[in-house]
Amino acid sequence: MGFIKKDLAMIKSNFKLLGILLVVYTIMGLLGQMDISFILPFISVMIMISTFSYDNYNKWDAYAACLPNGRKNSVRAKYITTILMIMVVAIITIILSFIISYVNTQTINYGQILVSMLGTIFGTLLVLTFMYPIIYKFGIEKARIGIFLIVFGVVIIGGFIVKYGDLSFAIKALNFFENYLVIILILLTIIMVYTSYKISVKIYRKKEF
Repeated sequence: MGFIKKDLAMIKSNFKLLGILLVVYTIMGLLGQMDISFILPFISVMIMISTFSYDNYNKWDAYAACLPNGRKNSVRAKYITTILMIMVVAIITIILSFIISYVNTQTINYGQILVSMLGTIFGTLLVLTFMYPIIYKFGIEKARIGIFLIVFGVVIIGGFIVKYGDLSFAIKALNFFENYLVIILILLTIIMVYTSYKISVKIYRKKEF
């Protein structure tokens, strides 16, 4: 709990920024200029990533390594705090999406909003599972370059596949698993996050400060 409180204390100043972004994106959503479900959870992860810079600046890792189970608890707290941030922001985003949908169309498409939000949460946690082990391995400064290269590479490869690949098999697979898609995404997310956490703990335990 102490480690979690530490991370929350570090991002406390960013809550105002997040609140301002909520208002701005809600207004843009009401004007029909954007879908807020795709942006806010990702911002929460970016805010949490900034805590690594604070940790590095304040020599936190050397201190945490001296505490009982400090290394493991430090990594665990980072993952728990990030997931909590994503979930809280996701709930707020869902509520705002309901309001925007009702104001703009006088109806609320619950299914579409919830499915979109589930996909966004999955995508956000997918980013987390790749980024955190890289940050723990190389440090926040070097990791930013690696993360940029990974994202750039994924975009290039994805664009190439969409343009030149045969997606018929993927479409058939999605249609086949359509009724189980939510369960599959939840199970896959749990497996990915847990695997990422174990890798991060293993890396962090071997680091010297």
